Amino acid sequence: MSLNPDIAAFLQLVGNGRASGKRVGMHHLSPAEAREQFDQSSLLMDAGGEELHVVDELQLPVRDGALLNARIYSNQPLQAGAGRPALLYFHGGGYVVGSLDSHDSLCRALAAMADCVVLSVAYRLAPEFRFPTAADDARDAWDWLVAGAADLGVDASRLAVAGDSVGGSLATVLAAQLAGAVVRPRLQVLIYPVTDASRSTSSIERFAEGHLLEKASLEWFYGHYQRESGDRLDPRFSPLLGEVSADVAPVLLVLAECDPLHDEGVAYACHLQAAGVAVELKVYAGMTHDFMRMGAIVDEAEEAQLFIAGRLAQAFARG
Repeated sequence: MSLNPDIAAFLQLVGNGRASGKRVGMHHLSPAEAREQFDQSSLLMDAGGEELHVVDELQLPVRDGALLNARIYSNQPLQAGAGRPALLYFHGGGYVVGSLDSHDSLCRALAAMADCVVLSVAYRLAPEFRFPTAADDARDAWDWLVAGAADLGVDASRLAVAGDSVGGSLATVLAAQLAGAVVRPRLQVLIYPVTDASRSTSSIERFAEGHLLEKASLEWFYGHYQRESGDRLDPRFSPLLGEVSADVAPVLLVLAECDPLHDEGVAYACHLQAAGVAVELKVYAGMTHDFMRMGAIVDEAEEAQLFIAGRLAQAFARG
């Protein structure tokens, strides 16, 4: 299927901006400049967030004594002992860009649609913090949520993990670490995740330019996060290269058809299924990377959010 016409029109505007010299590819910017551009462009793509009862700022301690910024969302008051389900969310952005604000609307939508608590975590970004800091921060955020669940009004037996792009990678790496644990997620929601940073694929070459996420930007991201090239072979960087336990949480894998990461997402679904993991794969035709945050551009953004929320609600309802 061809590119969705509304996304195509948006990408034409982006292309015009580059042609005029007003905008350049992210890989031509400094990390600080790229972060500012990413957050600004997020406002153009998004339709605005749901009004919720609770949107609070938090700080979570991690293993080296640092504090991570986080944000908790709920469409109901947070009451100790309430026993509500919760979703731990990791934003995308190539380990270099992205923030609580860039994914605020998406987290609000999931909290409202799935009727759950959402905890969004600002793991530390590269190049200031390189591999495996983001993966360690993700695990520490999970441990904090489990330890404080009762005080937050969360049921630690009804948790899920999710993320988009590298956030999806962090979510599945975390789920792998929790295989067989006493407390583990009921579902991992992986939205167009990075699963193999070690090599190119047909979709990376096919959509190398002009489809929002670009091949050169992927290399720029990975180069900032790695300490050395060998890091990309580590399953915490490239989950597709790791062994999979059949005990990991079931997977909902949501992909975009016109995305450089499409092929490695499909390969990861097959990798998980071969290990005996329950996988539901959903590919949105005509969509590009990051379409889930394009509510101001395409109806499919809300459709995908509702689809994910429905699967979360089913997972949380299981006995």
